[in-house]
Amino acid sequence: MAAVFGAYPLFDRAAAPVVLAVGDALDTSPDPAGSTGVAGGELPDGTATLDDDLPAITGLDPELREAVRQAAADAAADDIDFWITSGWRSPAFQEHLFDEAVRTKGLAEARRKVSTPEKSNHVSGKAVDIGPTEGDYWLIEHGTDYGLCQAYSNEIWHFELLTEPGGTCPPMLDGAAG
Repeated sequence: MAAVFGAYPLFDRAAAPVVLAVGDALDTSPDPAGSTGVAGGELPDGTATLDDDLPAITGLDPELREAVRQAAADAAADDIDFWITSGWRSPAFQEHLFDEAVRTKGLAEARRKVSTPEKSNHVSGKAVDIGPTEGDYWLIEHGTDYGLCQAYSNEIWHFELLTEPGGTCPPMLDGAAG
């Protein structure tokens, strides 16, 4: 199996171990604040598989993790690989993302694009961001088979378990502010 864009897919079609060097060593120890960086849900190389033993993955709701795993397997059968670009986040990491969006985009745009820790479903482990774009489009088309729905109209990569498998997704929200 070949890696796409230097990342590794969620599902290994060949069922053989794949080892990709992200760096010489991965430091998964908590940072001094204990709630940002890898310990707070940041992914060290920006992507992860569901088999990675990282807080961004292990902090996901088990039902969401299994739905994404099943979807990834079926997408792989269609020659589509996708991976997690963001999963569970600590409140401190979510606050950091929100503060950074305020700094770079202004408060109004930040509220539209990034939820506060109190409102983010990433903090509760009930949201996952998927990449690359072809994987997003596959999941938009087939996600309801697994109960996965695109939650926001302005984020094609953000999925949540919002219906029963085979059900109908609720209307998308305009953005993170609702």
